Amino acid sequence: MMRTRPLKVALLGCGVVGSEVARIMTTHADDLTARIGAPVELAGVAVRRPSKVRAGIDPALVTTDATALVKRGDIDVVVEVIGGIEPARTLITTAFEHGASVVSANKALLAQDGAALHAAAVEHGRDLYYEAAVAGAIPLIRPLRESLAGDKINRVMGIVNGTTNFILDKMDSTGAGYQEALDEATALGYAEADPTADVEAFDAAAKAAILAGIAFHTRVRLDDVYREGMTEVTAADFASAKGMGCTIKLLAICERAADGGSVTARVHPAMIPLTHPLASVRGAYNAVFVESEAAGQLMFYGPGAGGAPTASAVLGDLVAVCRNRLGGATGPGDSAYAQLPVSPMGEVVTRYHISLDVADKPGVLAQVATVFAEHGVSIDTVRQSGKDGEASLVVVTHRASDASLAGTVEALRGLDTVRGVSSIMRVEGE
Repeated sequence: MMRTRPLKVALLGCGVVGSEVARIMTTHADDLTARIGAPVELAGVAVRRPSKVRAGIDPALVTTDATALVKRGDIDVVVEVIGGIEPARTLITTAFEHGASVVSANKALLAQDGAALHAAAVEHGRDLYYEAAVAGAIPLIRPLRESLAGDKINRVMGIVNGTTNFILDKMDSTGAGYQEALDEATALGYAEADPTADVEAFDAAAKAAILAGIAFHTRVRLDDVYREGMTEVTAADFASAKGMGCTIKLLAICERAADGGSVTARVHPAMIPLTHPLASVRGAYNAVFVESEAAGQLMFYGPGAGGAPTASAVLGDLVAVCRNRLGGATGPGDSAYAQLPVSPMGEVVTRYHISLDVADKPGVLAQVATVFAEHGVSIDTVRQSGKDGEASLVVVTHRASDASLAGTVEALRGLDTVRGVSSIMRVEGE
């Protein structure tokens, strides 16, 4: 039987995403009612600038007092799309205390304080959903914590930031330098005026923390994630990648150790073979590759940002939370029973591509090879070119730990015949 009393929704934030959430709630009201089993009503919208005209939103619903809105007591669901740590954290916990469930798109907050927020939700018997916090419209969180709940996930690797993928794709396809590609991304609206969160991988690191926690049933905080930005990637790196049949992507990689006793989470640029599914992800799109024991290899692909795509994920959570509300139940919460340790980056094992500037004279290759051998790093291939007394030496290793590679590079820099280390990049996806 359809319930006639509406479920009341408070919207915190009415920017690019929030305005789309409000629009979809209005234009798709009848469909949402049918899917949920009760009408949903926008009961209030908290904003910073109340004088701004917001099409389709009754000005009477607009308030600057977000705290009063979440404390009303008649609110069933709070949708938080303001971002940042505070006041979002306090508003979410206050919403739980006053009987509301929460739908959030706040990756930074969830990566930093997800455990505490989940505990607050459980304490008050409410839901915390956050599909929109990772990869925009791509259904990813729910498949990981529901559809694959009976499986064992060993690896999650993906492109989770559209801005960086656009820049790297432009560098790859046109030969543009980093700054030129960034300028184009900014002009097209893919990059913010201050792109630091994207290009220095803070955004992707927060998403990696969330994905690792869900995939491995272990609490992984933002501080646990190794982070390396992409501002040092050059056209020469892409030329080297093409010579290996690879391209370069900024990847978020979460994986379980071979012995199952620990996990790692990292974000950094990496070369991946053109045959890997992630290599074909173009422009500002996102894609996440999941490897599990029973299901095998799965890939999730789609727009990872933008008002409408992100709002789609928010509305999907809203429908699920409202259904739970009507049924007097809550959905899946925090699952951290495994409590696996998070290994430091030094223990991560992968392949490496190292470009060296060396003297063009006999015996250099033998010296370099000796250094690699002394540090237990096996060489896969070597390519040397040069003239007029200067040369370039490109070494691709077999799998080695980050710590052993770091020791190798330090020793190489001590050789008189090595003028410099121009590039070091990991090779993934093989």
